Amino acid sequence: MSTPTPHNGAKLGEIAETVIMAGDPLRVKFMAEKFLGNPVQFNNVRGMLGYTGTYQGKRVSVMGHGMGMPSLGIYTYELYHFYDVQTIIRVGSAGAILDDLKLGDLAIAMGACTDSNYGRQYELPGTYAPIATFDLLRGAVEECERRGYAYKVGNVMSSDTFYTENAHIDKWINMGVMAVEMEIAALYMNAARAGKRALGICTVSDHIVRGESTTAEERQNTFTKMMDVAFSLI
Repeated sequence: MSTPTPHNGAKLGEIAETVIMAGDPLRVKFMAEKFLGNPVQFNNVRGMLGYTGTYQGKRVSVMGHGMGMPSLGIYTYELYHFYDVQTIIRVGSAGAILDDLKLGDLAIAMGACTDSNYGRQYELPGTYAPIATFDLLRGAVEECERRGYAYKVGNVMSSDTFYTENAHIDKWINMGVMAVEMEIAALYMNAARAGKRALGICTVSDHIVRGESTTAEERQNTFTKMMDVAFSLI
């Protein structure tokens, strides 16, 4: 497919090799204004904002991916396959389910379980285990240590449903899954299939078991630690 695509107004070359993505386009706008030098908007199709600029002299892009694996799957597939993007780092929010995670902590996804059928498209003779790119994972941990940020590395659960009849949270807890979000499994699968790099870093926005939560404004404007870590990997 040639560029622009049906979902991305950018031409080839307007997007950097590394893209930091968030579900909320307003979080993307916030990152562009806070972190990027000379940001230039390359996309506003369907309101999914995207900008390219520089960070500490290095070219980088930020872009939204929407909610859920079908949406992220489209945007990341196009970035990997049509725009020569090599690395995608997702920054987002997650609901903690393990006791040792607190609001504002970072959950770095070494792997991603899922209740989605997204992986069936590959017709694998078994169950695929989506995992992060190790050097990105290691770099994120080192940056958290350097900055003194509270974090946990482990498995997340990428769910197809936000409102669900039967979440079975206790069963995921029994398997050591640390948090629930909605996109990382698809990101890791798309990266693996394309032979590219990916990492998911989430801020704990709520604790599902304890019933604790942050506000929408806090999620949009104050979850900057995960951004610090993501931009350090450029």
